[in-house]
Amino acid sequence: MLSISDFSEMCDLPPQTLRYYHSEGLLVPAGVDERTGYRSYTFEQVEQAMLIAVLRGTGMSVKRVRSALDEPDAAPALLQQHTAELQRERRTQDEAISNARAFFTSAPEVRLQHVAEGTVVSKVVPGPPIRARGYDWEAVDAASTAAVQDLVRVVESRGGVVSGPPWRTLAAETSQQHSRVITHEGPHWLVKVPITADDEVLTNLPCDVEVQRFEARDELSIFIPGKNTTAKHATAISRLIMYPLDAAHIDMARMRHVLHDAGVETCAAIRKLDEGNGDG
Repeated sequence: MLSISDFSEMCDLPPQTLRYYHSEGLLVPAGVDERTGYRSYTFEQVEQAMLIAVLRGTGMSVKRVRSALDEPDAAPALLQQHTAELQRERRTQDEAISNARAFFTSAPEVRLQHVAEGTVVSKVVPGPPIRARGYDWEAVDAASTAAVQDLVRVVESRGGVVSGPPWRTLAAETSQQHSRVITHEGPHWLVKVPITADDEVLTNLPCDVEVQRFEARDELSIFIPGKNTTAKHATAISRLIMYPLDAAHIDMARMRHVLHDAGVETCAAIRKLDEGNGDG
């Protein structure tokens, strides 16, 4: 029999780790002195300790290691599942590092831009309800991306051409859409894709695709990299509001979120103090 200190040295596992594995039922000592509580191990348990160390070295949880040891035939599948999870986590971390670098090497700045008039196709995208834990921007992004892909596919199949980046805006263009904004269901969104198409293409679009005319306007714009969050959304609005304008203000009702692969560009139309209402 090997004492816990000898077993610890042989397996290169600290005694506190061996005690933890014992408490979790992962590596149970061959014997425990009832009077002193001293643990002892057999030489044959070294191989089990080695397998545990190998699996734990991958970052695998104790629960999953126990499953792999209890069912050796399932171990390859568990390793594959764990590998896929690690790869997703690494991609998320890489994206976060890239976003952090972008923030500190080239901080997001508000810029003034002019957007030309044009034709857009629009489609309603149901939004997730607002809950106590916050708004699910990831679900909004996924639904928006799917709607954009659907619009692009429909337009191109009819012979139209996408002429610019898509965006989404709060669905509040009709009284029915506006009434939904203040319900427990939460707001819906409108996804819009700018296109170039003749009248024949436009008249042959499905009934759930609305054709609109986007009026030329001046905007304030700020691009924030990475996935959208409530904090990023609030930061963008705060920056836009604080931007100095001469005899003008931004029109919160005509705010749009231009969708980019690397982040979200928040844009707000500029309204002169003597200007009437316009569309979104």
